[in-house]
Amino acid sequence: MKPKLSIVKIGGNVIENEAELHKFLDFFSELKGAKILVHGGGKLATQIADQLGITSQMVGGRRITDKESLKVITMVYGGLANKNIVAQLQAKGTNAIGLSGADGNTIQAVKRPVKEIDYGFAGDVEKVNTAAIEKLLKADFTPVFCAITHNNQGQLLNTNADTIASEIAIGMSGVFETTLYYCFEKKGVLLDISDENSVVTHIEPKKYQELLQNNIIADGMLPKLENCFHALNQQVNKVCIGDISMLQPSSTLYTTITL
Repeated sequence: MKPKLSIVKIGGNVIENEAELHKFLDFFSELKGAKILVHGGGKLATQIADQLGITSQMVGGRRITDKESLKVITMVYGGLANKNIVAQLQAKGTNAIGLSGADGNTIQAVKRPVKEIDYGFAGDVEKVNTAAIEKLLKADFTPVFCAITHNNQGQLLNTNADTIASEIAIGMSGVFETTLYYCFEKKGVLLDISDENSVVTHIEPKKYQELLQNNIIADGMLPKLENCFHALNQQVNKVCIGDISMLQPSSTLYTTITL
């Protein structure tokens, strides 16, 4: 029987809210067994870039990562956001270790090819070093990954945090029974966007198609759900979407996605 592993991804709405981050890290610290945290920090990077007089370019919600933007992202994701999270987890008794994909050669990526849009130094995950991550987990470390990878040729790459979480979950599923949690500002996938409590508590492929046909799943939720089913089809055990309260054992109001 495989040991259990929880992989949790948090977004900027948690990172930038001090009270919310503190509460989340309490919940995360209380999770039993092996665990990994993945975080972004795009809004914070944009704020710091503005303060430094560096213009942030966005296309369809995705960042164009030029050389100057990459410097800011590395400072903010790999430094300010990551080390703040690691320090707070240590204070809560969780022996965290902050990582980018370059550390321990844990996540290799390739620079996104230029098609209609040149995203600059954006990376698409190519390989997860499961053996290296497993060693950290067996040594009772809790890895905290920021959204930076590398191409094994000395180049850092800005990489989507949802994808990093999904690819780590897929990579580790050969060794662990993995559950992937996507924490964001809503309580889950909502039937009615104006009703916070209209959560669809369980989605399997048939229900997914039904929700797609009725335009319940659209816009930003679409790539998130595609990521979820991609992970499930690659042996990830379960994917959950909701706000930070879903990490509490007593929580029932969130979306669970299974095959």
